[in-house]
Amino acid sequence: MKGIELSEKFYLEFGAPMLHQNFSEIENLIAVGLAGSGSECFGYDDEISRDHDFEPGFCLFLPDEDIIDSQTAFALERAYSKLPKEFMGFKRNSLNPVGGNRHGVIRIAEFFKEKTGNADGNLSLKDWFFIPEQSLLEATNGKVFRDDSGKFTAIREKLAYMPEEVRLKKLAGNLLVMGQAGQYNYKRCVLRGETAAAQLALTEFVKSALNAVFLINKKYIPYYKWSFRALKDLNTLSHLYEPLEYLISSGNEKEEALKKEEVIERVCSDITGELKNQQLTQFTGTQTEGHAYAVNNKIENGEIRNLHILYGV
Repeated sequence: MKGIELSEKFYLEFGAPMLHQNFSEIENLIAVGLAGSGSECFGYDDEISRDHDFEPGFCLFLPDEDIIDSQTAFALERAYSKLPKEFMGFKRNSLNPVGGNRHGVIRIAEFFKEKTGNADGNLSLKDWFFIPEQSLLEATNGKVFRDDSGKFTAIREKLAYMPEEVRLKKLAGNLLVMGQAGQYNYKRCVLRGETAAAQLALTEFVKSALNAVFLINKKYIPYYKWSFRALKDLNTLSHLYEPLEYLISSGNEKEEALKKEEVIERVCSDITGELKNQQLTQFTGTQTEGHAYAVNNKIENGEIRNLHILYGV
């Protein structure tokens, strides 16, 4: 059973009755769900990931203290901690008395400030460049089981995806790195016999290609250990999973390197082809550096367009 399903079942069977019976006067002010850190919030949990923090638990997202005071929040936390210690064969974790819990009572403002540095989701254009996409994904992932007031959901909707100017700037930068690392530096490192440097060039190419693919799909890229897993679920260019995996999991001897150069070009061709399909570039050919500047020129905001092309990388 996936963690989100376990969480929702636990809430419906025990959490919802607890709220209704003991906190009926404020239950419509509380958002309930599962979101934030942990593979279960992304739907990536499995038997291996259950070695820590996995439990039947949920989050009670509270508004500011002028609406629900600290004394009531403490009472809510005590009531939450008294829910059954085991559910459907899974044991619950003890709450940390000094805070930092992934489940239980969490202030809405504190949740979003931890993820984005801002309590209400009102970010400036430049703010978007400095918040890791993993953090934005943690602020918007999982599932909301209940949000009568709509406050928690409204902030999540503000953060659902980055502004177009930011997307294009990030896309341009990653296309440039793809060209430099994969289409230029990899071959030069191989010719010099520097296989370690060649592999580093491939790593940079693959990381930037992954970023580019997620940006093309208008999806946040998750933490590196889940990026390939998430690539499989994308609507566009998900087939690049195998060639990108091959590039970083094979050797760099002469014959292998020649094959890798062909794979790099195929990846670049597929990505630049999709850029053309989405009318993001008018550059011809598969040299991603040329497409990088073409994408950058599509940015309407002059201040963002004139920033260094690698500003968003």
